[in-house]
Amino acid sequence: MRDSIPCRRMDSLTVEMLTGPSAVAQGVRLGLLALACTAAYGLTRVVLVGFIRRFAERSATTWDDALTSSEVFRRLAYMVPAVLAHYGVRLATDAPLVMAIVERAALAVMALVAVLAFGAVLSALNDIYSSNVENRHRPIKGYLQVVKIVAYVLAGLSIFSILLDRSPWIFVSGIGAMSAVLLLIFKDTILSLVASIQITSNDMVHVGDWIEMPKYGADGDVIDVALHTVKIQNWDKTITTVPTHALIADSFKNWRGMSSSGGRRIKRSLRFDVNSIRFLEPEEVERFARWSLLREYIARKKREL
Repeated sequence: MRDSIPCRRMDSLTVEMLTGPSAVAQGVRLGLLALACTAAYGLTRVVLVGFIRRFAERSATTWDDALTSSEVFRRLAYMVPAVLAHYGVRLATDAPLVMAIVERAALAVMALVAVLAFGAVLSALNDIYSSNVENRHRPIKGYLQVVKIVAYVLAGLSIFSILLDRSPWIFVSGIGAMSAVLLLIFKDTILSLVASIQITSNDMVHVGDWIEMPKYGADGDVIDVALHTVKIQNWDKTITTVPTHALIADSFKNWRGMSSSGGRRIKRSLRFDVNSIRFLEPEEVERFARWSLLREYIARKKREL
């Protein structure tokens, strides 16, 4: 009986720490909630994401491989602990300040994870689109990067509005007042976007073209056409990065016509001594007629003469 009394006290103390209203009990419950979030993320990352990766490797389709290589599912794994923390904090504590902080932080993490996963999906979409050889002549990487920038800006506004508990329209109105500064910051982005549209619509440059831009020291194959830059691999295997809008502002030489025709015209200078030009003697004609490359030509000329 004496031994059972401390056990009962320990059990009642444990129940009090898990269900009581004291600060220590709430701290213990918050710690358990943090452990639960960590365990949920670990299980999701190891079990679910690992299963999806193995399934994608064994499947015959390519789009799931692009999604796994872009780490879409790995980024979505962070959504599970954020959702668990957002809805579980009300069971762990009744302090309004703690609940507000945890819920806002969880919502901010959800918004961040969502936009990162969306960016990974766009990268996978570009990989799937570029896997077709015919689509490489019409790259969409620049347009997808514009969508990413817009999504990141909107997500940033949402995160700030969630953390500060303010309406996002307040930040939107502030951006309108800073339009001049934003135009200065995104000047290269706007120029590159317009240049990408012109390059794609006019079919000026695509991946695989051999271009030459002496101003930038570029002479080689185009390996990537992005929103802001165009990467050119020179013949010595060095990489030259050229701004996309420079292809519109400056002149360059594209050797695609030569490559597609299957030949190359080479111009060389040949010097002749005009005094060495004369008619062949009969003995020389007979001697050259024994050559296999000139036999038919000399016989045809004899018949004509």
